[in-house]
Amino acid sequence: MAGLAIGLGNVWRFPYMMGQHGGSAFLLVYAVFMLALAAPALAAELSLGRSTRRGPVAAFQAAFGPRLGRCIGLLALSAAFMATCYYSIVIANVFYSAWFAASSGFAETTLTLYETGLGRHGLQYGIAVLVILTCTVVVSRGLKKGIESANKFLMPIFALAAVYMVVATLRLPGALTELQQFLQPDFGAAGPSIWFAAMGQACFSVGLSGTLGVMYGSYLRSQTALMPTAMGTCLMDLGAAFMAALFVVPAVLVFGLDLAAGPGLLFNTLPRLFSAMPGGGLLAPVFLAGWGLVAMLTLIAALDTVSGALSDLTSARWNRKRWLWTTAMLAILVMLPIGLNPESIGTLDLIFGSGMFMLGALLATLAVGWGLGKATALQQLASGLPAGLARLTVVWVRFVVPGALAAILGGFLISSLRG
Repeated sequence: MAGLAIGLGNVWRFPYMMGQHGGSAFLLVYAVFMLALAAPALAAELSLGRSTRRGPVAAFQAAFGPRLGRCIGLLALSAAFMATCYYSIVIANVFYSAWFAASSGFAETTLTLYETGLGRHGLQYGIAVLVILTCTVVVSRGLKKGIESANKFLMPIFALAAVYMVVATLRLPGALTELQQFLQPDFGAAGPSIWFAAMGQACFSVGLSGTLGVMYGSYLRSQTALMPTAMGTCLMDLGAAFMAALFVVPAVLVFGLDLAAGPGLLFNTLPRLFSAMPGGGLLAPVFLAGWGLVAMLTLIAALDTVSGALSDLTSARWNRKRWLWTTAMLAILVMLPIGLNPESIGTLDLIFGSGMFMLGALLATLAVGWGLGKATALQQLASGLPAGLARLTVVWVRFVVPGALAAILGGFLISSLRG
């Protein structure tokens, strides 16, 4: 679950979203939303998958009926597929950055990693194709030999590298002072845009979309306690985001960069950071390559989910492996215009990574709390919890979480139309 959650959302997306939406005020709102809304929503998605033992489309059909459930499931699945496509392009740029760091040592200081990588569209697209094919091979090896083995190998390596990055960054001259000033929140800037951005970031980072959590839930044992699992996943993901902020934000401020620079923020920051830290020349390609590999874990989950959901809807002749390779080939085709026009990633990320993912999480929560019924929700969510806390969790999942998600999503849409 940590491998599903931790990836580009923490290191690439979180810092620039924070910079564009209120700084440390966003950080606090994000932390509250992650624990109060994202964790129970993730538990709901896991419940939907485990109670039906099916992929997202079939699970939504069980909750909402064959016709409506199929439409909702395919809508959520399309968002996960589109996120997979632009996510692959960003991962390709991470691997390009690792190669650039190893070959040039960041000597070309007039060019940032982001600008250099995006300027070479053919190379970036080629790397993205290799990323998709590699992830497809891992998924084809199955849950134990493929997905779990990759998670257990990569996550500890990335965690150690992130700790070193934090320590090295905070030792930069003036870093602690800059960080202290940044952590003084201005809640006067809080409003619908910050709430939407924070909840959208939580959905993207944890993989809340009505798809990935549902598929992983279908793999879980019946005795697994879902709410502690979801809360643990969100806490690990939150910790990874905070660690990323601790080495990205001080570096951005010390080097005089713009924290609101958008998707290119991290790639503009890393060359200066690695150049200033002890052993940065050796660490840079290792960290970037490790980060790219960790980011692929989420891509692995997405390919597994899309292919598994589609195989639920077809005959045995179109088995899961055939759908897996079909999904990979379709992703390679859809990635081409994104790779040739990478400036579109920011817009796609807003639509699918925030808006559609939040909508999918809302629908999955409604599916568990209302579509499957109160008794099923209690049965799934009560495991591992005291009776009183279990009943409170069910009430929270049925009423509070969908109400809050609908209000955040609706508030953003209204404010956008007025703007």
